[in-house]
Amino acid sequence: MSFPFPLPPSPFPLPPSPLPQIPMISEVKSVSGRGIPLTGNDIDTDRIIPARYLRCVTFDGLGEYAFADDRIGLKGEHAFDQPQYQGAKILVVNRNFGCGSSREHAPQAIAKWGIQALIGESFAEIFFGNCVAMGIPCVTADSETVKQIQEILTNNPQAVMTLNLETMQVQCDNFIGAVSMGEGAKNMFIAGTWDACGQLVASSDSVRATAAKLPYMSWGK
Repeated sequence: MSFPFPLPPSPFPLPPSPLPQIPMISEVKSVSGRGIPLTGNDIDTDRIIPARYLRCVTFDGLGEYAFADDRIGLKGEHAFDQPQYQGAKILVVNRNFGCGSSREHAPQAIAKWGIQALIGESFAEIFFGNCVAMGIPCVTADSETVKQIQEILTNNPQAVMTLNLETMQVQCDNFIGAVSMGEGAKNMFIAGTWDACGQLVASSDSVRATAAKLPYMSWGK
């Protein structure tokens, strides 16, 4: 991570081999892997990534500091520190997750830790939008469904989860529950249109053709 000021060594070093990151691909129709439960309502972005880490130049390495203050306070008992949840891909949260400031660093820190999808009772609007722009689906479920999944993951951390955006269902071990997401965001993931940079690169020929027709593009030639 490139910080313009010195930081002490991270008390939460990631494993030597980096956790899988979300590639810049288009379609996101499903996410499968182990899950990690994080209980509590109104977990805001300052708890997700404290403000002192916002001065980074890039987001690289930000995952080491996800939930930094909570993890320090819980002295190894936080889910992100427990060995049985290392490598999990789906974060299961409660109500109003990601409230507070609009910092993009919050979903970036979660993604850099290795999370590729979130399931919760509700999400703050700006946090949700930032996740969509990064290709991280955030789906909602009723409180009983979320509670049951969190209990399964607590009792069996090795349970495999699959979030299917086409059927809008989540399967965790033998439990299957319904999830929801606005049609606009859902269609962006399934069609791959969430990836603005990918769309621009894929349409490079059309961009060049359009640019060639604009008279002011040749003024400097």
